[in-house]
Amino acid sequence: MRKFLLAAALSALVAPAFAAPTTYKLDPGHTDVIATWNHFGFSNPSAHFGNVDGSLTYDPANVAASSVQVTLPLSGLESFVPKLNEHLAGSDFFDAAKFPTATFKSTKVQSTGKDKLKVTGDLTIKGITKPVVLDVTLNKVGEHAMKKVQSIGFDATATVKRSDFGVGNYAPMVSDEVKLHITTEADAAKAK
Repeated sequence: MRKFLLAAALSALVAPAFAAPTTYKLDPGHTDVIATWNHFGFSNPSAHFGNVDGSLTYDPANVAASSVQVTLPLSGLESFVPKLNEHLAGSDFFDAAKFPTATFKSTKVQSTGKDKLKVTGDLTIKGITKPVVLDVTLNKVGEHAMKKVQSIGFDATATVKRSDFGVGNYAPMVSDEVKLHITTEADAAKAK
């Protein structure tokens, strides 16, 4: 009985430490945003947005207090087809010389079940901001085996209409809807 009471007392002291909100810095080496679209009905090419910068705060005790803010430098856009990279970065699509980044900033985070979240936020591309909803899966929270720091990992999906952001050329032959898949690891931000 004494062991049970001691364990319960220790749990009461330790639990709040694990439930506290934590701010994490995205690891650009383990964060990827992949966009997939349909090309004239023949294929489903994809492009990856790398060099992602951002942070997130996750509060397991009050998920609604969680947030995320991300910047996608268009210099990190890679379709693995050099001519397509040039075309996507050009004025027909992202006009990266004039609009070098895309951003996402959450406005609402909701729990939708065990390790499932719905993150609503503002996506800005080419100076146009529209709401986007991400369906998110929390993959893992804990000490990273190699880095020995508190880390967190998520996967997320969303579908956006590229015409909403001024990148709708060649629709509908090239699908207006673009499927996004995001995977990320983030490490606890160091105290200043």
